Amino acid sequence: MPNTEPFDKYSDEYDEWFERNAELYQAELETVRQLIPSADAEGMEVGVGSGKFAAPLGIRIGIEPSKKMADRAREKGINVYPGIAEKLPFNDARFDYILMVTTICFVDDVLKSFKEAFRVLKPGGCIIVGFVDKESQLGKQYTADKEKNKFYKDATFFSTEEVLKYLKKAAFEILRIRQTLIPEESTSTIRDGFGKGSFVVIRALKNKTSREKETGQGLSS
Repeated sequence: MPNTEPFDKYSDEYDEWFERNAELYQAELETVRQLIPSADAEGMEVGVGSGKFAAPLGIRIGIEPSKKMADRAREKGINVYPGIAEKLPFNDARFDYILMVTTICFVDDVLKSFKEAFRVLKPGGCIIVGFVDKESQLGKQYTADKEKNKFYKDATFFSTEEVLKYLKKAAFEILRIRQTLIPEESTSTIRDGFGKGSFVVIRALKNKTSREKETGQGLSS
């Protein structure tokens, strides 16, 4: 079970980060937006927090274990369910897409959370995962300073290669990768691929043959 105490206790401070770092936030938001399906697709954000991504992206359903953060998201018109990424309170094949932004570093079991996302996605649906790359400049800084950070103290950061591996193990097909917050470039710069940007967004597909992969056929370790 994720530790929600810092988010319940310091929810004001969490939201203030987005105000103090508006350019970084907008760069991350725009990178995610570029990989979100069309407006008529139904999405759900896992780890919706206070709704900083879901609300401007038009996502109206979210999962959030922190009561204080969930209350803030509800104020933005989001229907928030209490719960965790590894056990989603939804039927199979419910959503067109699932969003996870800066969430995987807080879950207990990343692979299980991806498998749950796979389960609740419709065939042809996709998962969009945004995160700080552990191998990036910002990722290394966060890792080095995590003991001093009330939010990231218990976090586990991942490299893009690790996230890709988990997505493939969960039977997803990688479609596209975008990156931003690239050192020595404009904050608003967004590029394909990974390896330069600190913030990476991956879009992966639950395709029609993924059910076979899910049962173990043709799945590499």
